[in-house]
Amino acid sequence: MWCGEAGSNSGLEGKVVLCGVRGIDGKKQRSACYLRHGWLCTARCKKALDLSTAFRHASFLSSSVGAQHLFRRCFTLGSSRVLQSQPSILNSVSLNTLNMEGGSLLPPATVSGMTELDRAAFERKILVPHVVVDGRRMDSILKKLKKYLLKLQKLKPVKISDDDPEKKEILVNPSMMRSSEDIRKHLGEVGEEVTCVYREVTVGYDNWKAEDILKAVLPANQEGAQSYSIVGHILHLNLRDHILPYKSLIGQVYLDKVPGISVVINKLSTIDSTYRNFQMEVLGGSGETIVTVKENGSTYTMDFARVYWNPRLSTEHGRIVGRLRHGDVLYDVMAGVGPFAIPAGKKKCYVLANDLNPDSFDALVKNCAKNKVEERVRCFNMDGHDFITTTLKTDLLARWNDPDFVGSIHVTMNLPAIAVTFLPSFQGLFHGTEIRDKVQLPLVHVYMFTKDTQENTAIQQVAENLGYSSKASGGGVEALQEDVHNSSDSKSNSRSRSDKDYASLKMHIQEVVHVRHVAPNKAMMRVSFQLPLEVLLEEPQESPCKKFKSS
Repeated sequence: MWCGEAGSNSGLEGKVVLCGVRGIDGKKQRSACYLRHGWLCTARCKKALDLSTAFRHASFLSSSVGAQHLFRRCFTLGSSRVLQSQPSILNSVSLNTLNMEGGSLLPPATVSGMTELDRAAFERKILVPHVVVDGRRMDSILKKLKKYLLKLQKLKPVKISDDDPEKKEILVNPSMMRSSEDIRKHLGEVGEEVTCVYREVTVGYDNWKAEDILKAVLPANQEGAQSYSIVGHILHLNLRDHILPYKSLIGQVYLDKVPGISVVINKLSTIDSTYRNFQMEVLGGSGETIVTVKENGSTYTMDFARVYWNPRLSTEHGRIVGRLRHGDVLYDVMAGVGPFAIPAGKKKCYVLANDLNPDSFDALVKNCAKNKVEERVRCFNMDGHDFITTTLKTDLLARWNDPDFVGSIHVTMNLPAIAVTFLPSFQGLFHGTEIRDKVQLPLVHVYMFTKDTQENTAIQQVAENLGYSSKASGGGVEALQEDVHNSSDSKSNSRSRSDKDYASLKMHIQEVVHVRHVAPNKAMMRVSFQLPLEVLLEEPQESPCKKFKSS
């Protein structure tokens, strides 16, 4: 295949628009097509052909993508006049022929592997059908073509005609309408009133979304950097190791493409510190890490670098708060900056909220004041184990002894990495304490990470940390029923650890919820269960629960 100017010995002037090994007349010979005065001619046979025939032969001439690309590039040079003068020729021409490069509406393949952002490298030309419409018929035509418009960022799909300022041109997505015949067919009768022309449109970095840019640049068929969270003016990423060489480019792309952000950060490690925050690096932009966000009708201000906040948990926060009613009690053992506690206070619940992290505690107190719930939410800065065995215990006993209390009691434990390890704090919490009959048992909502989303996998973690055996033993269910309905016997005869079995615990399970996928083979789950009275009254074990210093 070759492409060049027409030779002077041919007697024809113009540019070569296609070269191949098979002539337009079907003979197996080298020939060239020349564009001259709106006609295509072949140098070999000196035969003039109308453009419609030439296009059909040209597409037959070679199945080579390279050859067809040369045809498209060279033909479109100065060809607008020809296409406008003979629009009917496009009825038989597919855009698969004209836009031969795969994914013509995507960034060019040449940007793959780029590590330093070069915006100019994303520029490319695509051949786009333009429907030329008289201004008086614009509304009716546009209505029919609305879902077929060429929709790219910073590219207007409707513009004033290049040739007649009294007319307008509608840009049609070439991947949805592959020929002018398709366009006319879709328009029906009004199709006779429009003209279809094809023009080259230059598109580039500004016209594509961030996900299109990153998909073109980053390694194929691998998880990339297209999942992120926005917290105030901060865009937060968790980049995997194979993406790190591209981190500078990724940060700049998001700064360019996502409105309202000024900083892009990447989490450097898992959340395993005492105060449940993480190390981070800035990938782009600058600014402080103090942010203000809104969730479920409440406003929270925090230092994102020093506390834990995940906007993906908004729905889950709403689920739990939706179960609360005026007059209920909530013990929030790992409260963070208050996404459970503050909405509960707004519902006029009585809330005891605790967090070990002093920065979270400080934000919790300020957010309670900001949301005007400080009179209903009491804040504590304690270890979770200490909070359960002292503050929660004292307040719960007071509720049980209050004959006027008729609300429900809830306990939230949202620290999925280790929250279940605080459950042993409830074992023997009221051993030896006089408790009146038919008390309101707390409903515990505990979060955890599991390898799968099976309910039994999550329930098993709860069972193990409450001292239940993993396999049901004979008489377990009946024994528990007897224990629940005859609390006086429970107070005098505590059950040993071996008598508590998995089957009896399952009677107390109200709900198991898959909250979200965190990573492959890692899910965040919630188990909501009524705390068994036998757990609260049993004799404490010789080795008390280890205190986990975590919020």
